Amino acid sequence: MLSHDQIWFAFDQLAARAGLSPSALARKAGLDPTTFNKSKRVSADGRPRWPSTESLAKVLEATGAGLDELYGLLAGERKGADMLPQQSAVPLIGLAQAGAGGFFDSGGMPIAGAWDAVAFPGERGEAVFALEVMGDSMLPLYRDGDMIIVSPSAQVRRGDRVVVRTRGGEVMAKILSRRTSRLIELASANPAHPERTFDVAEVEWMARILWASQ
Repeated sequence: MLSHDQIWFAFDQLAARAGLSPSALARKAGLDPTTFNKSKRVSADGRPRWPSTESLAKVLEATGAGLDELYGLLAGERKGADMLPQQSAVPLIGLAQAGAGGFFDSGGMPIAGAWDAVAFPGERGEAVFALEVMGDSMLPLYRDGDMIIVSPSAQVRRGDRVVVRTRGGEVMAKILSRRTSRLIELASANPAHPERTFDVAEVEWMARILWASQ
């Protein structure tokens, strides 16, 4: 008999294989973006919520997966997931939330308990977290619903794609064009958005983008 955890594990794996966060998968399936959020998997009184057969059908269509692949994921979970590619669970929030307080420590790393989680299709070699892109401000590099994996501890060089958070709470994805002891200059991929220059003291943290779900 399948368990509640096994079903949701399969949904998360289908999302990860498609390079999507749970909310991006829900949007692609034509559902409310919060449908597959971790908080929606248990009701207010603690009872487990199961995905409907309609949701399942829409997810399979959105990801291009078949019933055989779904069964393989379920079987993999029952056998300890030995048959699955290496996956890591990483913290996830939306890009808009990243500008709010209470989500990061002074080093730009997630504060425990405030985040959702998403399966990342790869091994974690360093401290990373995931951001879900919203809107078109990062076009053509990243589209609405894309998931980017970033690392505040990774070395950043000129020309790298980065996410920057200012001390004023602004969060942006840019290209590092120049960094001196006093200034950080950021180029924009989207021509509708200007290049930005900040004093080093204005930048709370800068994290290199390691991977994107494109």
